[in-house]
Amino acid sequence: MTSRIFLTGRPGIGKTTVVLETIKLLSRSGIRIGGMVSFEVRESGVRVGFRVKDISTGLEGWLAHVSFTSGPRIGRYRVSIEEFESVGVKAILDALNDDSIEVVVVDEIGPMELLSRRFRDTIYRLLDSNKNILGTIHYRCEDPLARRIRSMSGVEVLEVTFDNRNKLPSALYDRLSRSHHF
Repeated sequence: MTSRIFLTGRPGIGKTTVVLETIKLLSRSGIRIGGMVSFEVRESGVRVGFRVKDISTGLEGWLAHVSFTSGPRIGRYRVSIEEFESVGVKAILDALNDDSIEVVVVDEIGPMELLSRRFRDTIYRLLDSNKNILGTIHYRCEDPLARRIRSMSGVEVLEVTFDNRNKLPSALYDRLSRSHHF
């Protein structure tokens, strides 16, 4: 049975932290994981941008930064679609195409990432695959892709809250490791 779990919740509530803790638990038990995580970058305590990281290779790239002078604008940030696609989208595609990868991580599906047509196409391919998925969806994202994920049968959408965020990694580990194919 395939697990498709997407986390949502307010910005800063700890979605990425839950994902990273779950990845640690899965990796320790020998489950191969691929895909991408995103994280904020701060300078002097002020958020200045977002980076993406390929879970398998450790390769990182920029998603968006306040000082970028080109690329689509989302709030104070300009998005580097090219760099995002060369690291983040490639990480998801590599995981999708590697039969040894059992869980594909997508952190996150949000307004910046959805500017990339290649990202959208890759997520549709992933959803049509038989891969286990652990993803995050931006809290207020009403994009058709996000709406489709929320309404798909076989997809579980969980809200990360202050009350559940410390318990979620072990619960997610239990669900995803049950889907582990020996």
